[in-house]
Amino acid sequence: MRIEVTPDGPYVVTGSVPMARQSIAADARGQSMDWREGEDYPAAESYELCRCGHSANKPYCDGSHQRVRFDGTETASRRPYEGQAEEQTGPELTLTDAPAFCAFARFCDADGQAWKLVEIPGQADVVAREAARCPSGRLVAWASGSPIEPELPASIGIVEDPVAGVGGPIWVRGGITVTSADGGDYEVRNRVTLCRCGGSRNKPFCDGSHVTIRFTGT
Repeated sequence: MRIEVTPDGPYVVTGSVPMARQSIAADARGQSMDWREGEDYPAAESYELCRCGHSANKPYCDGSHQRVRFDGTETASRRPYEGQAEEQTGPELTLTDAPAFCAFARFCDADGQAWKLVEIPGQADVVAREAARCPSGRLVAWASGSPIEPELPASIGIVEDPVAGVGGPIWVRGGITVTSADGGDYEVRNRVTLCRCGGSRNKPFCDGSHVTIRFTGT
């Protein structure tokens, strides 16, 4: 399974990667609490996903990147996550945070901000849960030197954010390789989010710009 970033064009997905809609489920306060899986997309050995945000057939590419002259220049660092992350050590867990990957899913605020809770004894389960639900892997909770990672199938989720009223990023799960347009591989991780609105300043990864530009995702 592989996702290839093409020059100023779509993501080319190969290896029969399953894909489904994934919605952020909120509580009565509007706080992000869990993920709700939606319908599956038709199975295919390969397919192309829109990267510019202008396709009329989202999430698939329809060639609109050529019409709008999309600039898909990749600006993300090639350094491994741990080389980009800040570390915060609490009494029970360590929390690492790489802000450049933030996809603005807001799970880190659900029951109190993870950065504050990690400093409070007895909050380890909450911190671990908030970090694990972060789709981009910006946050990772660690216990005894090992990351607390959710078990995620190798798959793609097309994120929808009903509370913010926007379409979110492409959620890549389960350690699928993402290859740059220059042929180099990004660090393989359990969870990353790729930009599909075209506005990220950390391409190919999402930086939350879909919220700022009110990307509909449909």
